Amino acid sequence: MKPVCVGLLGLGTVGGGTVVVLGRNADEIARRAGRGIEIGHAAAANLNRARELGLSDARLSADPAEVVRDPDVDIVVELFGGYEPARTLILDAIAHGKHVVTANKALIALHGNEIFAAARERGVMVAFEAAVAGGIPIIKAIREGLAANRIEWVAGIINGTSNFILTEMRDRGREFADVLAEAQRLGYAEADPTFDVEGVDAAHKLTILAAIAFGVPLQFDKAYVEGISRIAREDVAYAEELGYRIKLLGMARRTAKGIELRVHPTLIPERRLIANVDGVMNAVLVKGDAVGATLYYGAGAGAEPTASAVIADLVDVTRALTTDPENRVPHLAFQADALTDLPILPMEAVETAYYLRIAAADRPGVLAEVARILGDRGISIEALMQKEPVPGVEHVPLIMLTHRVKEGRMNEAITRIEALDGVAGKVVRIRVERLDA
Repeated sequence: MKPVCVGLLGLGTVGGGTVVVLGRNADEIARRAGRGIEIGHAAAANLNRARELGLSDARLSADPAEVVRDPDVDIVVELFGGYEPARTLILDAIAHGKHVVTANKALIALHGNEIFAAARERGVMVAFEAAVAGGIPIIKAIREGLAANRIEWVAGIINGTSNFILTEMRDRGREFADVLAEAQRLGYAEADPTFDVEGVDAAHKLTILAAIAFGVPLQFDKAYVEGISRIAREDVAYAEELGYRIKLLGMARRTAKGIELRVHPTLIPERRLIANVDGVMNAVLVKGDAVGATLYYGAGAGAEPTASAVIADLVDVTRALTTDPENRVPHLAFQADALTDLPILPMEAVETAYYLRIAAADRPGVLAEVARILGDRGISIEALMQKEPVPGVEHVPLIMLTHRVKEGRMNEAITRIEALDGVAGKVVRIRVERLDA
């Protein structure tokens, strides 16, 4: 049978990895797909890169539109990243009847609804396994492997850069800025690390996971996003003393009133497996009503791990080329006309436990005032730790863990606490998730 012709857009880290793995494992991939998969046309800013990767037999173009409109191309693989020109190219590919594979989480999170609607109308597939957690097949696991379950919640460490930084802060007692600089030197963080350290990248991925888990449209604009740039090394150390580890956690939970969709630093009990995911590794914990909790762990980025997911999508699309479009696996797991309009909850309505660090004056009565403010709002204290005063320092750290309470109440309490004469500066607040299953 004639091999499937792939048009490849982008020959950077992931694009290069895709070429290498496709070439190295060509026979194995063909055995799985039922026919060969070959790159017939590629576009890149640097065409010498294509030749270095051994694509001398493929057509090479500087203009990606030539790949998209090539009548010989069956599947377009978009690995440029970003919003444009990726969105325009993918919609153009769909309009020309091409199936699409992409690793572009930002594009899917923001424009996926539009792209999937266009694909359904044209009868083509859009596959995006590589958009979340690199080489971990988490989309397929939730969409297909857990199809019998009512998913209750999904929790993920889905940004390797932030996880590397927090791991180094914990293991070596280093400051955030120092570790970030090292992450940039090692290539884990971009020159502008905002998307990674401020939680935006993780929120893109969580938006996709939530849509697949709960059968709702993609709604990135409603996600609560908070990064790790304000995490201090003392908070990492205090969390350890209390038996917790701080992770940048993406949390999507179904509740009676709607869906929680949030990314923020989180204390997780150190005994949980996911709390022990260190360095640049990723992990996603999924709780289904029938299966219970399942954990998916692996490399969340990198040339070949991400290429693994890209090529898995190519195999899926190849297998489905002759399938009735009405009987294919839906893009967001649920049939398009069966998506629900469950609301995304505002952060003020979300209920969690909290870690609080308060700079309190070393004098009688301050702790009582803080406790009264919390008690007036129905916030109970689970654990309390007060550090010894340092000679010459007026304020001492007061560390608290609270029981679960709505964010709105905690916001009110923190505002009142910060107004006390015996409290200096801002209260440090980190949410706590115990991830019981």
